[in-house]
Amino acid sequence: MKIKHISTLLLLSILIGPVSVRAADTTTDSTGEYLDDAGITAKVKMAFADDKWVKGRDISVRTDHGVVDLTGTVNSKAESDRATELATKVRSVTAVHNNLKITSH
Repeated sequence: MKIKHISTLLLLSILIGPVSVRAADTTTDSTGEYLDDAGITAKVKMAFADDKWVKGRDISVRTDHGVVDLTGTVNSKAESDRATELATKVRSVTAVHNNLKITSH
């Protein structure tokens, strides 16, 4: 059964491209938790790609145990707030840490 989870994770990573997933203590994380975090990251990135305000911004998304970390740059506080709002709406997200920097024009 574990091989099936690993195969699914590899397939997911090929289909959605590079996804950053990190864990504080890998000895207690199961493959299922990694898949859940990867799925959350993919859904947040898709929400960003579909949104006219956030689309194309330099935003990195990382998920650990349902907590989404956003880093990168945006042009305004409104874009930063929108990114947080979109990530918060994704199912299974327990919290969003917005570390986005706003560029000055």
